Amino acid sequence: MAREATAETGTRPLPAPGIYDEMLAEDGSIRPHYARLQSRIDTLTHEDLAERQRTLERFFLLQGITFTVYGAESTTERIIPTDLLPRIIPASEWATIEAGLTQRLRAMNMFLADIYSEQQILMDGVAPRELVLGAPSYRREMQNLYVPNKAYVNVCGSDLIRQPDGEFVVLEDNLRVPSGVSYMLANREAAKRTFPGTFRAMGVRPVDRYPDMLLATLKSMTADWRPNPQVVVMTPGVYNSAYFEHAYLARLMGAPLVEGRDLVVHDNHVYMRTTTGLRRVDVIYRRVDDDFIDPLTFRRDSGLGVAGLFNAYRAGNVVICNAPGTGVADDKAVYAYVPHIIRYYLGEDPILHNVETYLCREPSQLSHVLANLDKLVVKAVGESGGYGMLIGPHSTKKQRDEFTAKLKANPDNYIAQPTINLSTAPCIIGTELEPRHVDLRPFVLSGEKIVVTPGALTRVALTKGSLVVNSSQGGGSKDTWVLSDDKRGAKP
Repeated sequence: MAREATAETGTRPLPAPGIYDEMLAEDGSIRPHYARLQSRIDTLTHEDLAERQRTLERFFLLQGITFTVYGAESTTERIIPTDLLPRIIPASEWATIEAGLTQRLRAMNMFLADIYSEQQILMDGVAPRELVLGAPSYRREMQNLYVPNKAYVNVCGSDLIRQPDGEFVVLEDNLRVPSGVSYMLANREAAKRTFPGTFRAMGVRPVDRYPDMLLATLKSMTADWRPNPQVVVMTPGVYNSAYFEHAYLARLMGAPLVEGRDLVVHDNHVYMRTTTGLRRVDVIYRRVDDDFIDPLTFRRDSGLGVAGLFNAYRAGNVVICNAPGTGVADDKAVYAYVPHIIRYYLGEDPILHNVETYLCREPSQLSHVLANLDKLVVKAVGESGGYGMLIGPHSTKKQRDEFTAKLKANPDNYIAQPTINLSTAPCIIGTELEPRHVDLRPFVLSGEKIVVTPGALTRVALTKGSLVVNSSQGGGSKDTWVLSDDKRGAKP
């Protein structure tokens, strides 16, 4: 709970102890980069803000910006909850984030290139062989295959959080089929309509070039053998939770949106069925999990993939982005070794640090986790989207007992981390401004070069007191303004 206001802060509450507030300093004063936005907010009544929030929600409804919640009792397709007020990041802080993410992805691509070839890092004992090769997402079929530019991860969406001291740390990496970039782009369109003058005055760095940068990255993967490659976006179909994003990105890139049934393999070349006949495909930006991309190589019961696709990939006649098998590098247990991976390949200390992580596969660490379940966050190694997780301080005894049994039965499947109070940012709740916990998902592209998009998806835990920001678990999002100059956010 926020502390009571003082005479110096008027009616504005002070941030809660031990929690970093994006907008307010500890004494309740406005952080300099938020000053111009706050000046604009001060000219609006609470009802004005609430009406603008409703207008934003109508914009999302008319645009069909949705996501799917599996297992919902009523309709499963929903508009993603979006908050009107942007989160603002100064240029100096973003420079650190950009350098840290670039460093991290360089090392992760080198790690993947190594474990799928020489495996030198495993022979040197920097990462445990049994942990890496035994990971569910390790694909032995990728061994010794050529990947252009050694860019296994072409699109990365790492999740960052702020610690109470204001430092950004990496909570987890998303290297398989990361989602959310469409909401970053849609949030920006909505925010520019809501605060147009403030947006222009603050010198916010643009994100609208992301589709062009993504297309250029995908095409760069065939630069040495196809001058004008055909790129397609491969989706599991309309029932996938992120289908809106697949269609949205395909439209913005001018690339065909295809399902597995739209593709066919002849003589180890991939073709797309069109009304004028077959057209060769060179690059597949796949939004389908490894298991389902080719029933001849992976899951035989998959109806989502293309029979023979992996043989065409193995022959070097098509590029799959991200490469199959990248999930081994974002395995939640392998995550604990990323600082060592960075030092091993780059000879540098990590710019962005990890959250302290306990590997339940280690008996001593498992004992610590079991003794402190009420204080820790426990995560299943192979799960995502907020599933398979226990948040100790918010759990019941029954839930902790259930996780105790799971940990003892299969300790290799779990890791644990301290419960960190995510930073908070102001959100419009009804007609009031209230703090809600947030995280940050920047998007990084890797082909011939690594490019960090100068913006991000800020995810919001809209339920009061909640730390779960996933849209599938009741979370929402807001626009993220990265300033081109630290001084641009200050009062004019």
